[in-house]
Parts: sequence; structure tokens; C-alpha cells
Amino acid sequence: MQLQDILYSQGFGTRRVCAGLVQQGHVQVYVPGEAAAQPCAEAAADFDTDALRFRVQGVDWPYAEKAYLVLNKPTGTECSQKPSTYPSIYTLLPSPLRMRPQKAAVQGVQAVGRLDQDTTGMLLLTDDGKFIHRMSSPRHHVPKVYEVRVKHPLDERQVRKLLDGVVLEDDPKPVRAAACEAVGEFDLRLTLTEGKYHQVKRMVAAVSNRVEGLHRSQIGNLALPANLAPGQWRWLTEADLALIAGK
Repeated sequence: MQLQDILYSQGFGTRRVCAGLVQQGHVQVYVPGEAAAQPCAEAAADFDTDALRFRVQGVDWPYAEKAYLVLNKPTGTECSQKPSTYPSIYTLLPSPLRMRPQKAAVQGVQAVGRLDQDTTGMLLLTDDGKFIHRMSSPRHHVPKVYEVRVKHPLDERQVRKLLDGVVLEDDPKPVRAAACEAVGEFDLRLTLTEGKYHQVKRMVAAVSNRVEGLHRSQIGNLALPANLAPGQWRWLTEADLALIAGK
């Protein structure tokens, strides 16, 4: 693939802008066998995209046909492109990830589901529409683990009711936790396989308690990386994606 087309596919601007970045000396490519990135001023130069790495304006980038990311969502942020009150999580990402060309109905990377502005923790982002659908569909029962801080002391009755199922206002069918345990007097670890609106908060309210703090710590078999600080993101590896899928 031509270098200008590679940059375009990764969200660095129009093809004309990408050609200009190359011609102005802002792009270097990691060539096999060379430790340092090598400058390339030819926009039409062809490169094999398999495991390709390059630098744009001093920042290293891997070539990714589809982008898969994990973000440690901080409190006080909204999972919206057009936030109403709080800053958008998308401001935490570099411009190329937000500007990747449209694939199917997905322009740039999108959050897989949403977390409330006061909820923190693990959030996946991608420009792969099929992945978004698979992860969001309740039919696939992808488990999500939440660390819940509650207002009132927990007891065995509340834990048992969450496991047996509680009825929410908009659904006559009981909603059950896939797993639930009290890990402290005011701390609950809750695993859900659905994604209903404000589900954790409403389930806890249904057992006469109240959520005071909410953090998502795991999706599938992948835990939020311990070294990923609030507001930071990283690329997901093939091994990460296998863990998310439960493999």
C-alpha cells in the first residue's frame, strides 16, 4: 500500500494532507532489520502493512486495519461525541483515532456501550462495527464485572436477591446477576451479562440499597490493566481480544 494511503487509512487526514506530511519529512517508517525509523519523503512509496510501524511527527504508530482499544474511563466524563455537561471521553484520544475513515456505519473509534459520567473503569473502543454489535448484544452474554460501593451495609439477603433476580420498573422479567459477592461491608462485586440502562444502580436500588461508587474492572476474561491510569488508553492485542471473547 502506498504510504499516503496508509496514513489516510489510519486517520491522519485527507490523502492530500497525508501526502504533504510525507513530503515535508514528518513521516519515518520502521524497516525490518533497522532499529530506528527511516525517513521517507515519497508519498507513493509502497510498504507491506503486515506488522508495519511508523512515526508521524515524532509519535510511533502501528498499522491497524481495525482499531481496538481499552480506556480507563475517569469520573466526570461522558461517553458521547456531543456531551451535554461533562467532557467527552473522545477528547482523551489522539486525533487520528477519532478521524479514521468510515467503515460501514462507524466513523473513527466508538465506545462499545456506555458508562455513566460518574462511573469509572474499563471501556472498549473500536471502529469495527461487527465487534461493537457482538459485544453489545445480550445474546452473546459477555460478562462484565463491576466493583460497587453502596450506601448501606450489605447482608446475605441482598446478595441472594441479586443472584435470584430482581424486577425493574420497565421489565416484568426478573434480572439476575451472573455472579455476586460482598467483598466488604459496603463493597459488592457484581457480574452482569446484559446491558440495560443504569442496570447496576437499578438492581442495587431494588434490594433497598444505593450505589455510591461504580467501577467496571473486567470484560470477558480480560481485567482492566493495573498499569493503565484513569484517562489513559492502549491498543488491545490479539491475546487481549481472545480473553474478551472468553477464550
